[in-house]
Amino acid sequence: MSSMNEKDYYAILGVDKSATTEEIRKAFQQKARKLHPDVNKAPDAEEKFKEVSEAYAVLSDEDKRRRYDAMRSGVPFAGSSQGGYYGGGYGGDTAGYGGGDPFGWGFPFGGVDMGGYRRQQRTTRSRSYNPKAGADIVVDVELTDKEVETGVKRGMTYQRYATCDACHGSGSVHAEHAETCPTCNGTGRITLNLADLLGFGVVEMQCPECEGSGRVVADPCDACGGAGRVLTASEIVVDIPADSHDGSEVRIPGMGNAGTNGEASGDFVCRVSVPSEKLTRRQSTGFQLLGFIAPFIVFGLISGTLASMSVFVILCTVIGVLLVARDGVKQSKHWWRNAWRSFLYGASNGLVFALLTVAMYSCTAGSAARADMMGVSRG
Repeated sequence: MSSMNEKDYYAILGVDKSATTEEIRKAFQQKARKLHPDVNKAPDAEEKFKEVSEAYAVLSDEDKRRRYDAMRSGVPFAGSSQGGYYGGGYGGDTAGYGGGDPFGWGFPFGGVDMGGYRRQQRTTRSRSYNPKAGADIVVDVELTDKEVETGVKRGMTYQRYATCDACHGSGSVHAEHAETCPTCNGTGRITLNLADLLGFGVVEMQCPECEGSGRVVADPCDACGGAGRVLTASEIVVDIPADSHDGSEVRIPGMGNAGTNGEASGDFVCRVSVPSEKLTRRQSTGFQLLGFIAPFIVFGLISGTLASMSVFVILCTVIGVLLVARDGVKQSKHWWRNAWRSFLYGASNGLVFALLTVAMYSCTAGSAARADMMGVSRG
């Protein structure tokens, strides 16, 4: 859920900022009756109903509305034991760049082409106190066979969330500890009783001010807006050692995204990609299919049921071989290592199915044999 000051509650309810409490109540009643899940069966009706309920829960309460207006305008507000105000900063999920491409500021040392992909900076201002560890930043670096043999150094400039220097990552410049959220009183949830307005129902939702943590930063830092981290450009030189191969990783601790509100930073992970050692998608699927069918062949031979599964086994084997051969078989031992891994992965999946199939066939064959014996004895 977005933080309180990221949403325009007045626009959500369709009222002016100068609207009276009665006008806000009527606007909510009108929208809530149309959007209530018991009445409106549209896929997004429930989400919209929660959104208008959240808007009403804030704007119908004078203290909450006063804090909301203050947060939106960026001026000091009442409701905090130590005052406070909102400055610009960068928030967002720590996973925003984890596992993706955080680059886009160029590579001044050369050597890596990430296709010029660039992420948008998302400015958020939230005084929720929600410590979370930072995510890793992972990037694939393609190497030639020669670079794999000798090793290589790659210099990179990339975007990441770094610890805010102004507040040293805490999110607050002056206050040492977070305080109880005044909107939800520390519960992390707010409840709206609709009995008086609609005649039925109680809505419970995540608190939009603390975002469910129950605590807020008392005086949010100007630079980071209370998150304890800011988006910045960092430079790093990664030393990829000799004899690295496809899938190898070089991990540099602490150079990933910084955590929120003083939590630990993630790592920068350089993942090696070697085209000559890499299986294509078809080849990987082919080896997995061959691995999948292998247990059927083994158990079929042991139990004497292979003949009954011959059509299935032959079909899967032919398809697997065609998929592998279509993109060409390579001579690299590391290519074969990756092929073996795909084969074993397929075999592990096929093992259970093969056991069940053989067991079911054996039971069926045994029942048929007993039935024949009973027929003979009666005759």
